[in-house]
Amino acid sequence: MKRRAASFRLPVLAQDVLLGLLVAVMQVQGSLAKPAAVGSRPLTDLGHLGYLLLIVTGLVLAVRRRWPAAVFSAAALASLVYYTVGFSDGPVWIGLFVALYTLTAYGDGRRSLMIAGVGITVLATGWLIAAAGIEPRAAIGWVFFRIAASVMATALGESVRSRRVIAAEALERARQAERNREEEARSRVDAERLRIAREVHDTVAHAIAIINVQAGVTAYLLDKRPERARDALVIIEQTSAQALHEMRAILGVLRSPDNGRVPHPGLAQVNDLTAMAREAGLDVRVEVSSPATSLPSAVDTTAYRILQESITNVIRHVGPTRVTVELEYGTDALEVRVANEDGREASGGAPAGPGALGGHRASAGSSAEPGRGIIGMRERCGLLGGELTAGPRPCGGFEVKARLPLVPAQAVHS
Repeated sequence: MKRRAASFRLPVLAQDVLLGLLVAVMQVQGSLAKPAAVGSRPLTDLGHLGYLLLIVTGLVLAVRRRWPAAVFSAAALASLVYYTVGFSDGPVWIGLFVALYTLTAYGDGRRSLMIAGVGITVLATGWLIAAAGIEPRAAIGWVFFRIAASVMATALGESVRSRRVIAAEALERARQAERNREEEARSRVDAERLRIAREVHDTVAHAIAIINVQAGVTAYLLDKRPERARDALVIIEQTSAQALHEMRAILGVLRSPDNGRVPHPGLAQVNDLTAMAREAGLDVRVEVSSPATSLPSAVDTTAYRILQESITNVIRHVGPTRVTVELEYGTDALEVRVANEDGREASGGAPAGPGALGGHRASAGSSAEPGRGIIGMRERCGLLGGELTAGPRPCGGFEVKARLPLVPAQAVHS
C-alpha cells in the first residue's frame, strides 16, 4: 500500500499549481460571500481590478518555492493596492500568509527574515493608513489580525526551516561518523596486517637463519663426523617444528573469528632463544642488571622480538661469535642491549662490522641488499613510544640499544 501511494505522489510544481488555484478560488469566493462593508468599492470597479488582485495573489503561489522573495513581493504589493483602493475586506490575505511562510521556510535564514520583517512593517503601515477612516471603528481589528497572522506565518516558516537545517546537519554528522568508522576500521586492518607481517618475518627469519647455519654444519661434517651431523639435523628438525608451530599460531588469528589469539612470546622465553643460538654456534651471555618485573604484554613481546631479530642477524651475518644481551628493568622503561663484542671475522669470511646486527647480508654468496631487520625493530619501538639505535661499536662489532616505556598494560595494544 505504501509503495502504491508513493507512486501517485504529485510533483512539487503540480502541488504548488493546485495550491495556487485553490487559494485563488477561496479568496474570490470568500470575498463574494462576505457582505460588502459600508463605503467599500465593489470588486468590479476599475476594470474588475479587485477580482484580478484576488486571482493574482493566488496563482503566483505556483512558483513560490522557486522565487519565494519575488512571490512575497507580488503578494504584498497586491495586498497594499487592494486595501488602498478600498475594496471590501475579505480573505485576500490567504495568499499573502502562504507567501510569507514560503519565504522563511525555503529561504536562507537571516536574509529571508530581514525581507519578511521589512515587508510586514510596510504592510502594517499601509493597512493602518488605509483603515484610518474605517466604519465601524471595531472593524480595525481585522487590520491587527492581518499583522499578527503575518508575524505567525513568518515564525512558522522559520521554525520549519530551522528543523530542516538541524535534520540535515544531523544526517551529515551521521554520514561523517560512518566515514570515520570506516577509516578507523581500515586503519585497524592495516595495523593488524602490519603486526602479522612483523610476526611472520621475525619467526621465519630466525628459524631460517638457524636452519641455514645447521645445514652448512651438516654438509661439512657429513663425511668427517657423521655423529655430529646427526645432531645438526636434529636441531634443524626442532627449529623447523617450532617455526611451524609459531606460524600456525599467527595464522590462527586470521582463521578464527572469535578468540584465535594465542599468548605472544615474551622475555620468559629468553632461555629457549639463547639455547637455540648457542646450538647455532654463538656464545651468548645474558645479563639482567636489576630484578625482573612484570611487563605490559606489548613491551614484553617487543623486547623479545628485538632480541630474536638481533641474534638472528648475528647468526646470518657474522657466524660463531660472542654476544652479550643486557636487560635493565627501570621504573619507567625497559632497556635492551644486544652486542657482538669481539668483532672477529664471520664464518663466511665477512668481518663482524656494521652488518652484524643490522639488516645487511655479509656472508659469502648472499645479496648485499639491505633487509628489514632494523626497520622492523624501529617500527615496533615507535608504536610504544620508545627509541632504538643501532650501529658499529668503537671497539669493533655491532650494537643494538632499545628503550621501551613501561606504559600501563591496559593502554598498550599489542
